[in-house]
Amino acid sequence: MPFLFPPLLPSLAPRSVMFIGLLLLVNWVPEKVNCQNDTEPMVLEGKCLVVCDSTPSAEPSGNALGMSVRSGSGRVAFSAIRNTNHEPSEMSNRTMTIYFDQILVNVGGHFDPARSIFEAPRKGVYSFSFHVVKVYNRQTIQVSLVLNGWPVISAFAGDQDVTREAATNAGLVIMERGDKTYLKLERGNLMGGWKYSTFSGFLVFPL
Repeated sequence: MPFLFPPLLPSLAPRSVMFIGLLLLVNWVPEKVNCQNDTEPMVLEGKCLVVCDSTPSAEPSGNALGMSVRSGSGRVAFSAIRNTNHEPSEMSNRTMTIYFDQILVNVGGHFDPARSIFEAPRKGVYSFSFHVVKVYNRQTIQVSLVLNGWPVISAFAGDQDVTREAATNAGLVIMERGDKTYLKLERGNLMGGWKYSTFSGFLVFPL
C-alpha cells in the first residue's frame, strides 16, 4: 500500500510520525507461515504459542518453559526374594514379618531390606504381588500384605498332600506418603523353609 504524502513526513512532529506508524501496524495483514511438517499453515497474530510434544522423552528436558510433569522421583519399584531357608531366629515372634534376603530391584531405595518393609515416598496407587512357598505337607499357611498394621490382601496355601505350595496374591493399594507395607505370616510356621519366595511392588501412578 503506497504512503500518502511522503514529502510531508519530515515536517511532521515525532508524535505524528509515531501515530501514523501505529495505524500502519493495525492495518497490517499477517502472512501465513507453514509448519515444519508442512501439514497446514498457521497464522501468527502476535500471540504466544505453546507447542506440546505428543511423544515426550522419558527424562525431563529441562527447557526454559519448565512444564514437564515427569520426575525421577516418580520411578518407584522393588522386588525381593527369599533365597535361603527361614529359621525361627530370623523372624520376630511379635510381628511375624516375612523377611527377604536378596534384592533384585530397588529403584528409589524405598524398600528397606533389613526390615523387609516398603515405605511409600508419595501418595499414589501402588501394585503389590507376593509368592510365598511352604515347604512341608500337612500344614496350612496364611500370608497377608499388611498396610500400616492392617492386612489388606491375604492368601492361603493348604494342600495337605503337596510339599511345596505357594500362597500367592496381587492387588492395587492407595498409599499416602510415609505409609508402610510388608508381608506377615498369619498362620503356619517358617521352620526350615519358604525358599524362593518373592515380594514385589511398584508405583502405578501418583495421586
